[in-house]
Amino acid sequence: MPAGPFLAPDQTVPFDMPAFCRVQGVSKPSNDSEIKFEVWLPTDGWNGKFDHGGNGGYGRGFALPGSFMAAAIQRGYAAAGTDMGHPLTVGYDATWAYGHPDKIVDWGYRANHVTAVNAKVIIASLYGTGPKYSYFNGCSDGGREALMAAQRFPHDFDGIVAGAPANNWTRQAPTHIWQATAMLDAPLATSKLPLIAAAAVAACDANDGVVDGLIDDPRQCSFNPASLQCTGADTTSCLTSAEVEAVAKIYQGPRNPRTGELLFPGMEPGSEALWTFALSPTVGALGPDFYRYFVYNDPAWDMRTLDFDAGVTLGDVIAGPIISSIDPDLGEFNQKGGKLILYHGWADQALSPRATVNYYESVIQDVASGLRRSGSATRDRALRQTQSFARLFMVPGMQHCSGGPGVTAFDALTALEQWVEKGQAPRRLEGYRGSGLTMMKPAPKDAAFTRPLCPYPQVVRWNGRGNTNDARSFACVDAEAVTGQ
Repeated sequence: MPAGPFLAPDQTVPFDMPAFCRVQGVSKPSNDSEIKFEVWLPTDGWNGKFDHGGNGGYGRGFALPGSFMAAAIQRGYAAAGTDMGHPLTVGYDATWAYGHPDKIVDWGYRANHVTAVNAKVIIASLYGTGPKYSYFNGCSDGGREALMAAQRFPHDFDGIVAGAPANNWTRQAPTHIWQATAMLDAPLATSKLPLIAAAAVAACDANDGVVDGLIDDPRQCSFNPASLQCTGADTTSCLTSAEVEAVAKIYQGPRNPRTGELLFPGMEPGSEALWTFALSPTVGALGPDFYRYFVYNDPAWDMRTLDFDAGVTLGDVIAGPIISSIDPDLGEFNQKGGKLILYHGWADQALSPRATVNYYESVIQDVASGLRRSGSATRDRALRQTQSFARLFMVPGMQHCSGGPGVTAFDALTALEQWVEKGQAPRRLEGYRGSGLTMMKPAPKDAAFTRPLCPYPQVVRWNGRGNTNDARSFACVDAEAVTGQ
């Protein structure tokens, strides 16, 4: 392919690309598999590395991998991506899975693995040597795929970036249904969602010492939606009692009606303005088609019939081992020298950011279990050992994978390169406001807003005197020092 504009598959806007060799292929690891993949290789200036781009939703063709691949090629990488074993889907359509268990396996974990294996062979065929370092970048379902690689195929990649990971799919699916039915049953007027978001931010913005339109850590936010309840007639500036109840249910998250167990964390204060994702373009988002085609094999299944006890358990049992990447044991990935950067926006409207915190905590606990067997377990030691190979960065004001009033972009790939190739762990990332999935580009010199991102459990704090739009005015500090806990 010559240098210049290149319209990648399933893209609507061309990328400005250097000259590269484009390889298209198909993998068929089962009789019902047809995993399409592409490998792009710079014809000049290859940096000796490989970057694999993740997908999104139930499979967005090459739309999302293409974006990651283009950014990688522009940095001198060889790059690859896959359609996950089925053509481009719209919204949360999973009809491709009906009667095709092998395609569920392909989407669940096999497609990226066989693509990575093939890509390395193709890279070696062109350049005469394989990549010195291999990386994976993904967000949302791509984040699920990223963790799947670390857990199931720990030798595929040396470094992995996992953003807003949809790794607990069998619990996110019922959560989306919970959220949609709460909004429909009230009904919660979607025109009031910005009102709720503004009130939540106003209530909790100053908790971090800076009034900047962001909730730094929603876990410290005590906003009560009842403060917006109408005292008289329903108007556009207040909530009915039914709407207040719906908002509270969405914050809470789904519970098992028999045991009272919280099945999955709810949405956080500050994310409300985009809760419409649960209604459009698919009512119930990824939930209905998960149960129709992964669990019950019934295209007519109605989300209103979901049993949040037996139905959720059935989904866990049938699909969890194939599609969920929730195993906290990253020991083999660590032992082979792998490094993992996790990130999640605190204003994510689609996937609970607290679930990613919980997953990271489960990794710490798994490390602690190993330390206990050697008689040397403490929380601090387990955290330090976990941070030696995996770090989590929570992003104030960031929505799902991009967008929002806070930090929307940062260069995670350079930080990962420094960690993998030079042993320099990221002590903080510099975030900025950018457009699109820009997790592979540094902040421009003229960025109007920059803010550091701190490795969990540290939090960012203003120095009390500098420009609050400048990352240099902030430091990463221990959360205990802030909360006094």
